[in-house]
Amino acid sequence: METIIVQLPGPAQWDANVTGSPELVHLGPGDIADFGRGTPGDPATLIVLTDPGISRRAGQLEAAGDYWRLSNFSRSLSYVVENLEGAGEYLTVAPGRLGAPVPFEFSRVVLPALSGSTTFKVFAPQHAYLGEQAAPGGGERTVHPFALDPTSKYFLVLVALCEPRLRDPSHSALPGVGQIVERLRPLESCRDLTRSAVNYHIDYLAFAKLRLDLGEETATGADGGRTGAKRTRLASVALRFGLVREEHLGLLPPRGASRLAAREAGA
Repeated sequence: METIIVQLPGPAQWDANVTGSPELVHLGPGDIADFGRGTPGDPATLIVLTDPGISRRAGQLEAAGDYWRLSNFSRSLSYVVENLEGAGEYLTVAPGRLGAPVPFEFSRVVLPALSGSTTFKVFAPQHAYLGEQAAPGGGERTVHPFALDPTSKYFLVLVALCEPRLRDPSHSALPGVGQIVERLRPLESCRDLTRSAVNYHIDYLAFAKLRLDLGEETATGADGGRTGAKRTRLASVALRFGLVREEHLGLLPPRGASRLAAREAGA
């Protein structure tokens, strides 16, 4: 059973006029593949990166179960592994780090190079997931700790709140209540949405659905503490536990729709 598939950079990386299918390397559990410039006459390096700024033996991939590990043989440079499905999500493998586990299913490995950067892709198609069928045995049914309804209006509020960080994990600013109202207004179901309604949904999410323990964090601050700690904790928990994911952005209206609607209303 193959665990990972490596898509080699190939000539197309250096010459846009070259066409053809990229070369693939298939690795099963326990298989390893070195990457780097390689040594003349030595076929051990399976992933050849021809930029002169790349070490002859820059690192190594190891297939392990339904994921893979990356070793960085550089003494001074970090490598980056990007999640091609993660809206900017990535991890950094420090110089000298051996066997760093990579959980992404579709990845791009990025190495600093004289040309700017050199990359190759790694796919881990055999990720295992628990099936829908319940485990055998009696007893009471397990209650989901975060039972959210993706068709509800409160879920739209939560998606709008998390949208900036879903699109860019480094984005620290969260939208205010007024911005959430404007973001959702183009939706037919949110035409009459008000600031008070958004605050109600935020309270409902914080205290009824996610049962956040905010302690004294909401005891002070403008707007009864609503605009600060509560929104920050909501977004943090929702993103940390995958309650709101990239695919949920499709529930929101296209970006710019609210400005277009405002211009049409004023025309």
